[in-house]
Amino acid sequence: MQKVTAMESLRRHRLARLSSEGWQAVLARPWDAPARECLGYWAAHRLPLVVTRQTADTSGCDLVALGLPAPGRWARRRLAVHVPRAAVAGFEEFPALVEVAGLLPLSGRIAGDLQTGLASCFATARVYGSYGWQALSGLDHVRPRSDLDLWIAVRSAAHADDVAHHLERFASSRLRLDGELMFADGTAVAWREWSAWRSGGTRAVMVKGLTGAVLRHDADWCEGARHAALAT
Repeated sequence: MQKVTAMESLRRHRLARLSSEGWQAVLARPWDAPARECLGYWAAHRLPLVVTRQTADTSGCDLVALGLPAPGRWARRRLAVHVPRAAVAGFEEFPALVEVAGLLPLSGRIAGDLQTGLASCFATARVYGSYGWQALSGLDHVRPRSDLDLWIAVRSAAHADDVAHHLERFASSRLRLDGELMFADGTAVAWREWSAWRSGGTRAVMVKGLTGAVLRHDADWCEGARHAALAT
């Protein structure tokens, strides 16, 4: 799993590991008993949190909005915390698809076909959502009908088209693919929405960023996104 420094820019789906002091500050807050137990487990096992949408509470100050989608053991609650940037010891990425393959309810051939198709267009899929979290924690995040959520770094609109084409070819009665195409500046589009937009099925596409989302009718923003650097 790739590690990046604490000075890296924030991006949705990026994992954040807190320092010991950071966890102490989080646990000192007035949580209810189940939330405190879950957060205590995360702290004791040095598990990461995830960068989420940065709100008005964090903009313009030195706070980072992070989340923890708890497993079934804690009723799948979604816990939110704001921590000082100094409390983040470092950032990481979700596991690559190849690292999660053993958790998937698929034959080796189907999983291999998906990985081969993405590799052919020089794309690496990272697994977030329930499968990604189960790979990280070893706890019961996955349910029988859980989707496989992937985020895939893309370099341009043409590259996004190529990746989406391979995702569309994936067929399994036991697992549905979901997720996002992530451009180099951190903006992202749900891959199914991208395919519908590029094929003329919709007039606009929802582009998600760190602080919100906006509908776009053109592809000009894709060109500007190409010049940023995105760790995969």
